[in-house]
Amino acid sequence: MRKGMKFTTLLLALSLLLVGLAGCAGSGNTNGGSGSAKFASIEDIKKNGKIRIGVFADKPPFGYVDSEGKNQGFDVYIAKRFAKDLLGDESKVEFVLVDAASRVAYLESNKVDIIMANFTVTDERKEKVDFANPYMKLSFGIVSPDSAPITTIDQLKNSDQKLIVAKGTTAETYFTKNYPDIKLLKFDQYTEIFSALKDKRGAAIANDNTELIAWAKANPGFTVTIPSFGGQDTIAPAVAKGNKELLDWINNELATLGKENFVHQAYKNTLTPVYGAGFTDQLVVEGGKVN
Repeated sequence: MRKGMKFTTLLLALSLLLVGLAGCAGSGNTNGGSGSAKFASIEDIKKNGKIRIGVFADKPPFGYVDSEGKNQGFDVYIAKRFAKDLLGDESKVEFVLVDAASRVAYLESNKVDIIMANFTVTDERKEKVDFANPYMKLSFGIVSPDSAPITTIDQLKNSDQKLIVAKGTTAETYFTKNYPDIKLLKFDQYTEIFSALKDKRGAAIANDNTELIAWAKANPGFTVTIPSFGGQDTIAPAVAKGNKELLDWINNELATLGKENFVHQAYKNTLTPVYGAGFTDQLVVEGGKVN
């Protein structure tokens, strides 16, 4: 009796092991099926007839859904061209709406093939996803009144003039660390920093240049007098960790598009109304190479 039970137990264990091995064999780097797919190959994407690209739904002018329910914006414009060149038709892109916190997770869980949601390259993110070459750059900027322009940071040193920053931002950290002799006027909300500049409580605002360029364009009497300083960050497409095939394709695509100044055209069609034509060189990366 005991020998029979042991034999039955052994058969059951072997059966479970075989089922587990079969499941592992069916869960390679493919899209679809019941396996825990890591990522889709280019062959899979072509076979499915669509490429899934994660974009924002609510961050104009980079990614948003318009009144007709259509995806629009700078990232979307470039993503459509990716689909056209890979699959022959820009309509073969499936836009997957993401928020800032879900971008990495959507790649890790194979919900998207590419993330193009204004994704800033950082060392921390590089540990979890693979970034392609960039198509946009950003840095700090300073905006000040036309009546009293701040054209150099030195104007604020050892001065009674105050530089306005938002609390908890990289701009606050940068000036606290590098310019302890500049007086900072700090506020919790972005609306407060702009009100403080209009009320002349401070001489200028330091923040990400993309935010300041857009605000100055919408508020006559103010100009981004220092459009770029303090190092540089980049915006780039991202793929799942280890998806070298798709990563290489994107990098080659960006290099090819650079020959026709495509990213400049994307800027003209989607960002010029917000930033104006004068900041193209400060923001655009063409051909995947930062100048």
